[in-house]
Amino acid sequence: MAKGDKFYFDNFIASAELSKKAANYLVECLENFNPENIEEMLKTMHEIEHSADIKKHEMDGALAKAFVTPVDREDLDMLSHQLDDVVDLIEEVLQKFYIYDIKTIDAPSISVAKNIVKACDILCEIMNEFENFKRSKKIHALVVELNDVEEDCDKLYLSSIRTLTKNSKDVLETISWRKIYESLEACVDACEHASDCIVSVIMKNT
Repeated sequence: MAKGDKFYFDNFIASAELSKKAANYLVECLENFNPENIEEMLKTMHEIEHSADIKKHEMDGALAKAFVTPVDREDLDMLSHQLDDVVDLIEEVLQKFYIYDIKTIDAPSISVAKNIVKACDILCEIMNEFENFKRSKKIHALVVELNDVEEDCDKLYLSSIRTLTKNSKDVLETISWRKIYESLEACVDACEHASDCIVSVIMKNT
């Protein structure tokens, strides 16, 4: 691997770390939820999202100037955007608590948020292995592990929506929480999409 190629992999690692930071902060917000502090929570989350945007812009700039890249330019660009999507979607979850004026937390949402943390943790491990993807003995197992987390999240999503539909007496509350759970699930899906991109890169380059 050429010396200049390290930038790309370091950028991906930093982007994945920001997704983990956002996911952990989301759990912290939900576990200690106070609707009076929602604007401050949004401000802190947006600072994390802005840092992720900077990483994406750095990647865009490097790709625009690069003559040779370690793998296809299009794949690097796609992965960069997918990693940025993870943080964007986590921020969107918190934004929905503000939009729908949520006052109390539906307990299963914390469990789903913790699954996002698990997915982001695994994504960080995958990105740390990516530079050596041709020799790595861990990436395949990590991708499978992330897929398992996504499946667990799907099951939790279904059970949470079913419980919500059965027990809620407020139509607006039901709709609001349904949208929140959809956003939570989308975060884990985004992690899986990023890992699928890694699998595609490996298949094309080995």
